[in-house]
Amino acid sequence: MNYADIKQYDVANGPGVRVSLFVSGCTHHCKNCFNQVTWDFNYGKPFTEDTIHTIIEYLKPSYVAGLTLLGGEPLERTNQEGLLPLLRQIREVYPEKNIWCFTGYDFEKDVIGRMMKAWPVTEELISYIDVLVDGEFIEELKNLTLRFKGSSNQRTIDVKASLKQGKTVLMEGF
Repeated sequence: MNYADIKQYDVANGPGVRVSLFVSGCTHHCKNCFNQVTWDFNYGKPFTEDTIHTIIEYLKPSYVAGLTLLGGEPLERTNQEGLLPLLRQIREVYPEKNIWCFTGYDFEKDVIGRMMKAWPVTEELISYIDVLVDGEFIEELKNLTLRFKGSSNQRTIDVKASLKQGKTVLMEGF
């Protein structure tokens, strides 16, 4: 897996001060994507143990609320496999920090309905994510008034509550 960027202090991609990891590789190719350079799986730098160590260190201050995964597409299969060791360590070292993930995939149809059935890595990866913002960016539905979303079709999902209740639970206020 490659990554495009790590933002040590980010306030635009989830609540509070966050560390944001922009992974490389995306097959959605949304019209007017804000980060088209990350569509290429080979763009950026290799994601290594040193990268994981850097992110773990960036998360250390108590004022950092958590990690946000963006892209590219974090839920492309190769990216899931690359991200799993990072999320395992975060849950071990910082169980109180939250993890947000932005995906162009649909939670019910793609993540639950297809990926979790086909790829064992998905179930474990999703279990570490607190909030999933799902849905492709759709230029015609662009709405600048939305919190942490680009278009009105996208949803902010409470992953833990959704898995527990067996239905999609949206986050209040988002």
